[in-house]
Amino acid sequence: MNWDQIAGQWKQFSGSVKQEWGKFTDDDLEYIGGTKDKLVGRLQEKYGLAKEEADRRAERWLQGQKEPRRTA
Repeated sequence: MNWDQIAGQWKQFSGSVKQEWGKFTDDDLEYIGGTKDKLVGRLQEKYGLAKEEADRRAERWLQGQKEPRRTA
C-alpha cells in the first residue's frame, strides 16, 4: 500500500485509523482525507507527538494495511 492508494480509498481505511487512534473524531477523519501530512499533523495535535514520531507511527500504520476487499 502507498499513500495514494489510501487517499483514493479513504472511506474504507478511516475505520482502521479510528481504531488505531481512538482520539480522532469523524471531523478529524474527514479533514485528514487520506493525506499523510494531515494525519501526521493530527497525531501531533491529539497525541502530543514530535513530528518524527508521528511520521513513524503513520508509516507503521500504513505498512499494516492491506487492500480492502471490493464488494460486487
